[in-house]
Amino acid sequence: MNIFRRKFAFGLVAISLLGSTWAAPVFAEDPPKVALIMKSLANEFFQSMEDGAKAHQAENAAKYTLVTNGIKDETDTAAQIKILEQMVAQKANAIVIAPADSKALVPAIKAAVDKGVIVVNIDNQLDKDALKDKGLVVPFVGPDNRVGAKLVGDHVAKQLKEGDKVAIIEGVSTTFNAQQRTAGYKDAMEAAKITVVGVQSGNWEIEGGNKVTSAFLSENPDLKAVLAGNDSMALGAVAAVKAAGKTGKVLVGGYDNISAVQPLLKDGSLLATADQFGAKQAAFGIEVALKAIADKKTQNDLQEQVKTDVVLVTKDSK
Repeated sequence: MNIFRRKFAFGLVAISLLGSTWAAPVFAEDPPKVALIMKSLANEFFQSMEDGAKAHQAENAAKYTLVTNGIKDETDTAAQIKILEQMVAQKANAIVIAPADSKALVPAIKAAVDKGVIVVNIDNQLDKDALKDKGLVVPFVGPDNRVGAKLVGDHVAKQLKEGDKVAIIEGVSTTFNAQQRTAGYKDAMEAAKITVVGVQSGNWEIEGGNKVTSAFLSENPDLKAVLAGNDSMALGAVAAVKAAGKTGKVLVGGYDNISAVQPLLKDGSLLATADQFGAKQAAFGIEVALKAIADKKTQNDLQEQVKTDVVLVTKDSK
């Protein structure tokens, strides 16, 4: 039994039947088709997610076929909706999606579910009120982003003193995971009595992280740290800190543990990040979808959440 199956078996203990009268899922005699829809494939995190999904499918080739796709721009919600609609038109039996927006994708997901497609949510959790408004239950398979960000924030705070100033670079502000990571950073700073001078969106991108950090540094010459909602923005933040001649004087924290930040962790340019195991998230989400299909469950038969791991990563991590 590989690591995906061991962890998946543990994680699914709580999935239960709710006796729904939802539209019947699309069951096929051939191996079911699963579509994995991600955010920007320019982001290394989603590249690793895609790689993990493909590796899982290769190990289970007789059980299902896999189609993967993603948008070019993290904020291009309309493009992601089109991809979702295309996957429904192409008769996908299940869709595993990392939504670009926590609310805007819900109507398109409702339309897919109404046609019998099983939908599983990973990475960025869909808005609970928006789902409730549509009478939808969409299982979220992923980590607690607030907890993960607090791990990073707590580690950074240990290097600071009470009253020091930090800035937070948020992802796309309409996404639940961006909001939760900001909340986790704030939790850590509040506990350490450190001042948050502001929160600005970097839209998950390197350039956004660079611009926002440059502005924070200009406005706050005594800034001591920058906490970024993902590693792409952290890369931009590190570059801005270096350009300002403040490497080592302004600490940077990130989130995702992508390979591009490993040299920065080693040399101290990035103090810490969080690993939420993107490759495993995709595999866990696919397993939830496959089990639903195999057990002939409907969408509302599924539990609302399956927690996965998130851990702190520093240069001393093994």
